[in-house]
Amino acid sequence: MTPPTLTSPPPQTLRRRGRVVLSTVLAATLGITVVSVATNASAADALISQGKPATASSVENATFPASAAVDGNTGTRWSSTFADPQWLQVDLGSTQSISQVVLNWEAAYASAFTIQTSANGSTWTNISPVTVGQNGLQTLNVTGSGRYVRMNGTTRATPYGYSLWEFQVFGGGGTDPSLPTSDTPDLGPNVRIFEPSTPASTIQSAVDQAFNAQLRSPTAQFGAQRHVFLFKPGTYGRVWANVGFYTTLAGLGLNPDDVTINGAVNVDSGWNYGDESNATQNFWRSMENLSIVPEGGTNRWAVSQAAPMRRVHIKGNLTLAPSNQDNGQGYSSGGYLADSVVDGVVSSGSQQQWYTRDTRIGRWDGGVWNMVYSGVQGAPANAFPNPPHTTLATTPVTREKPFLYVDSAGLYRVFVPALRRNSAGANWPNTAGTSIPMREFYVAKPGDSAARINSALAQGLNLFFTPGTYTLNDTIRVTRANTVVTGIGFPTLIPTGGVEALNIADVDGIKVSGLTFDAGTTNSPTLMSVGRAGVHTDHAANPISLQDVFFRIGSSVQGKATTTLAVHSDDTIIDHIWAWRADHGGAPTGWAVNTGDTGLLVNGDDVLATGLFVEHYQKYEVIWNGNRGRTIFFQNEKPYDVPNQAAWIGPRGNGYAAYKVADSVTDHELWGGGSYAFFSANPSVRVDRAFEVPNRSGVRLRSVLTVSLGDVGTIANVVNDVGGAVPNPAGNTTPRNVVAYP
Repeated sequence: MTPPTLTSPPPQTLRRRGRVVLSTVLAATLGITVVSVATNASAADALISQGKPATASSVENATFPASAAVDGNTGTRWSSTFADPQWLQVDLGSTQSISQVVLNWEAAYASAFTIQTSANGSTWTNISPVTVGQNGLQTLNVTGSGRYVRMNGTTRATPYGYSLWEFQVFGGGGTDPSLPTSDTPDLGPNVRIFEPSTPASTIQSAVDQAFNAQLRSPTAQFGAQRHVFLFKPGTYGRVWANVGFYTTLAGLGLNPDDVTINGAVNVDSGWNYGDESNATQNFWRSMENLSIVPEGGTNRWAVSQAAPMRRVHIKGNLTLAPSNQDNGQGYSSGGYLADSVVDGVVSSGSQQQWYTRDTRIGRWDGGVWNMVYSGVQGAPANAFPNPPHTTLATTPVTREKPFLYVDSAGLYRVFVPALRRNSAGANWPNTAGTSIPMREFYVAKPGDSAARINSALAQGLNLFFTPGTYTLNDTIRVTRANTVVTGIGFPTLIPTGGVEALNIADVDGIKVSGLTFDAGTTNSPTLMSVGRAGVHTDHAANPISLQDVFFRIGSSVQGKATTTLAVHSDDTIIDHIWAWRADHGGAPTGWAVNTGDTGLLVNGDDVLATGLFVEHYQKYEVIWNGNRGRTIFFQNEKPYDVPNQAAWIGPRGNGYAAYKVADSVTDHELWGGGSYAFFSANPSVRVDRAFEVPNRSGVRLRSVLTVSLGDVGTIANVVNDVGGAVPNPAGNTTPRNVVAYP
């Protein structure tokens, strides 16, 4: 019999837990060195190999050329013929100092290889020991110099050849002068920085000017205005800051108590054009890293989605409802509080649902449908649905959001808190983590192109987005482990031509926070993806994390996107996202106008979502294919604009569930989920179930509910065929509750 012809395998689907064991066995057998993933290159070392001429000992075929390993695209690769030895080399153009080599192996990796340099391309010097490869990212810190750098593979780990998605060489000892960095950066015209010596009247005038321009404005909700007010360490006299759309107040201390504001950081109803009677559209604003001594003893923060309060100390009480809540109109709907301390009472009032994580409070009063707490010291006991409190003693895995601060020398830095497990209470003072000087960040400003931003990443820099709108004609690609991508003031990324806005490689420890995405007018298959489909690499020790990342399909743009966020990487932390297919906007919206199928697709295993808000998508709004997934707090509204039942038939009957766990999943948990119907375009529309999950003991839902808002539209069951229908005969907006399933 003729042996079968081998072809290069598809991307590996085995988790690296098993692969590391294999590598260790190979190392012991061959007597060679195992090199694990190291930290990323210093910002002083540039990526000097990307786009340079590359050659190889062989190629499997024309689909896998040597150049594909140095093109900056993790979706293309070099693959050799199926024989030993093989090499891949890059010509840097001149002799350069070499400090680090990063190899992104496909499933066909080397079980023995060295990194070599040469001045002439013929005489080679080893600058690494003989090393065992591994499926996925591998970073080698080296010392050497040369014009040519190559991976010289001597033994294959598989029957296939050698295959690299990317081969990156860092060195050169300098940075691109066209991309300057600084420890005292210019944060742009939308950022105001105050000091304790700044007259209170100056601060008050600045915050009033920003807010008053939005009073009953028909355009502010989807406007281009962005306002960030930063406070250097110290105590500030009376400031009453009303907080409108796209506005952030934040302290610049290392701890919240380093900045004290006397007065208020206030969000109320009564000011938003067309929605003056309630607070359900108080979106896109934030408060971080400061303390407040509230005037009158209570600070008001009546917000809905995409309005996080993080790392705040309220030296008094906190109310989350608007001042008119007792008049039957003052609704507020959804919010997020984390890593904070409230000395007094938190009153939720008319908040329909709320998530609080890793915080200390004096006491919590109130609850409408579902108040969810994880790791909250002082939280009410778990009692859902009466009263409607869902309480977990700890949060399984947390990594708090990076934040900007000023050190004692007046230099700016970004602090990146460390990973915590089974956490409870605020993570300050004495927060463990890493401080990164701002000179290791490229400070992006509106008008920067995707090419310029990618050049900064290739240079070895982190990214810091300043407030404004960024139009992208290409994908921003983050490929290096531990890169920090963060923003202040709701910087908004808008892809053009149907490209993906942001792509995160399947590598350890990338941190993305503080970004907003608007879908462009040409449909994007995804707005953001994490990892690569079909690849399962163990990131448990250093997961990728996403925090305060918001997605919009339809806003000031008639946007379209099939899926807004796709998470392929294992162990990813999703900490507070709002994926929103708009039911209203600055541009017209509608069933055939701002189209979007799915808000969140999870293919990775061991993914944790803490604070998941997904609304109005046209098919399954969350699809969870990975195993051992966990969600703490899920808030959803079904699409308002379904024209008729015939237009909305899913695979299992009428409509699509809000939260779909794939039939293949054997282990999944959800605590505290709600899905609401308001089929205003056609109240006769119904959906058969809000949550659709496989019937097995390892798939568990706790404290979930459905509501028909104003009895407009029908959800026939809560979970699968269990829970009963809304509208509920008991009355208007009365929920159906399922305490535990199964």
